[in-house]
Amino acid sequence: MIPKYRIRCVGGNEIVEDISLLSCPKGHNSLVRTEYCCRKLHLTPHPGIYRYLAWLPVIAPLLPSGGPVTFTSDELSRELGLTHLSISFSGYFPEREAHLTTGSFKEFEASPTMQRLQELGGKIPVIASAGNTGRAFAELSARCRRPVVIVIPKKAVPRLWTTEPAQAIFLVAVKGDYSDAIAMSNTLAAVPGCVPEGGAKNVARRDGMGTVMLDAAVTTGRIPDHYFQAVGSGTGAIAAWEAAMRLIGDGSYGNRLPCLHLAQNEPFTPMVSAWAARRREIIPEVDMPDAIHCIGKVMSDVLTNRNPPYSIQGGLFDALQATQGHMYGVPNVAGTEAEKLIRDTVGIDPDPAAAIATAALVEAVERDIIGPDDHILLNLTGGGYERIREDFTLHTVSPSAIMRPDEPREALAAQLTEWIRHHG
Repeated sequence: MIPKYRIRCVGGNEIVEDISLLSCPKGHNSLVRTEYCCRKLHLTPHPGIYRYLAWLPVIAPLLPSGGPVTFTSDELSRELGLTHLSISFSGYFPEREAHLTTGSFKEFEASPTMQRLQELGGKIPVIASAGNTGRAFAELSARCRRPVVIVIPKKAVPRLWTTEPAQAIFLVAVKGDYSDAIAMSNTLAAVPGCVPEGGAKNVARRDGMGTVMLDAAVTTGRIPDHYFQAVGSGTGAIAAWEAAMRLIGDGSYGNRLPCLHLAQNEPFTPMVSAWAARRREIIPEVDMPDAIHCIGKVMSDVLTNRNPPYSIQGGLFDALQATQGHMYGVPNVAGTEAEKLIRDTVGIDPDPAAAIATAALVEAVERDIIGPDDHILLNLTGGGYERIREDFTLHTVSPSAIMRPDEPREALAAQLTEWIRHHG
């Protein structure tokens, strides 16, 4: 049987024989990347992201599944003076056939990740999240009855809800921020029967989010000239870059990479600072001084990863360099104005991160960074929460444990081991 795909180390360019690995076994500080046997993008009759099953690292779809929706808004286009503005919306907006009941494009990460783990042996994924990713995995766990372990900051617990009762979620709330949740998740991922979900290193996660670019190209018939998104880790932007490279290889959608326009929420903007200096390395004292205080001041705390995949080979620095990209620091006031703009012109309530991305687009227009006739894709990565609350009964997910970052973790690991006996 001819394998559907293989994975290659971006840094060393060698094929990695074990497709389950998250990192290069030769020790390169590099992402690994999927290479699909099918160089042409063949569409399937499956719904949602599995319409693009040919370029997802799974054999079969995990159903049901939503997907990105690409459309235009005459009102927003007129307001910004743009003739070829497309919107990719990943959330809940039934009038536009958008049916993500978590309200976030993180579902595109969760679905192929859970399916791939099932196909590779069925270990339980351990996910660190600032909220949206955790909710996506929780929702899929509830729908598919598959166990997951989720670690989030304690303040994000209200974001963990599902539209069906969840029976197999081990939720840990950490009295800290997203980076503290990541550190805690590393401990739990070592418990037998578990496996780290992998974050940006997870090819299923990146290729799932890459369907945003695929859907836009299929809908409009071409790769956009410019791509706008708000970033915390930058994984979605890396995914857009990789998907664009595959589309160029297909030959049907153009031969130019889109320029990445990526936004962070002031005052926490480490990647904006590092990119302005064209530095591969983020220097904490320079790029994110007083990080905890700054994280507490943003309107979108899902954009506050202190350890993003920026420096790693194949990561965000390389994506920006390859696409001659731009980064924007967006203050809260501009984000609030952009949120109102989306409500008034598109008719949806955007996730705060989507508002930050829109504010970056407004700035690019005002500074003449983009032209009025350029082909532009605005990635609204979430929204529709008000309609979700109207249309569904939401079920809260209660923490199995609440931990301090410096607290001993042996008892927590033992608790998880016992939980796996009943749910694994």
